[in-house]
Amino acid sequence: MTVTAPASINDPVGYGLAVAGAILFSTKGIFIKLAYGLGVSTEMLLSLRMLVALPVYLVILLTIIRRGDKFVGALTPRLVLSSMAIGILGYYLSSYLDFLGLNHVTAQYERLVLFTYPFFVVLFGVWFFGDRMVWGVVPSMLVSYGGLLVIFGWNLAVDPDGIVIGTLLVLGSAITFAIYQHLAKRQMLVLGSALFTCIGMSTAAVCAIAQNLIIAGPQSYLALSPQLWAYGLALGVLGTVLPSFLMNAGMARIGARATSSTAAFGPVVTIVIAVIVLSEPFTLFHGVGTALVLLGSVLFARAERRARQAS
Repeated sequence: MTVTAPASINDPVGYGLAVAGAILFSTKGIFIKLAYGLGVSTEMLLSLRMLVALPVYLVILLTIIRRGDKFVGALTPRLVLSSMAIGILGYYLSSYLDFLGLNHVTAQYERLVLFTYPFFVVLFGVWFFGDRMVWGVVPSMLVSYGGLLVIFGWNLAVDPDGIVIGTLLVLGSAITFAIYQHLAKRQMLVLGSALFTCIGMSTAAVCAIAQNLIIAGPQSYLALSPQLWAYGLALGVLGTVLPSFLMNAGMARIGARATSSTAAFGPVVTIVIAVIVLSEPFTLFHGVGTALVLLGSVLFARAERRARQAS
């Protein structure tokens, strides 16, 4: 069985890949909100995203198999099935919860809630995967959640409809994605990031497309406007294919916890685009809350780095 080298914390290429993936992933909420404005259902939009992405993953998967990549020799039925299950968790269930949540909350708030997933990565690593608890990250977690509470409180006072259910759905997405990162890291050590990503994403895509076919039928795709297809194309390529490979390649080099610490770029990009393109409000409360969330992330990354260097 072939195993890649262990992750390095001093890998600028790995961090660059993870940052690029985080920035591209941040555009997802913008395209989703624009598509929702045209009246498309959550199931249709998720399937449209995956319908665009699926051929890309299948072509790359076939290319990897045909060229006899060294990781192909490690494939076993058990590894294939477990990779498929992990893909369903991280790219179907997590995405579906996120898409549902965006029916109720703004794109910038959704990105800030998702931004808390590094904390879940740490907690689940300690609880389930044998990682050592770094108590120095606790203050940073409190700072970030304090920022979320500021924005949550503002929304609750000004526009409370759906804010609770939307927050819970997006938190559910963050939690499932954090679990996915731990499980995916272990698969990529054996299969490599590209092969694992193709297997996991292809399976998630089939699940999303099958869900919409069952609910709305194949004729539902014929009624889509060119604008909706354009949003689906953007979601599939810019919000799915490119960032998934970039993020997983970065994770394979620097690990799940270090990758999660690079997510700070996502909320900033989302906020700027959401205010300009979607005309979402950005008040003093949003500014304070966002600043606290980002400050918590910076403190979190520093505490993580100090703990790793000390060990």
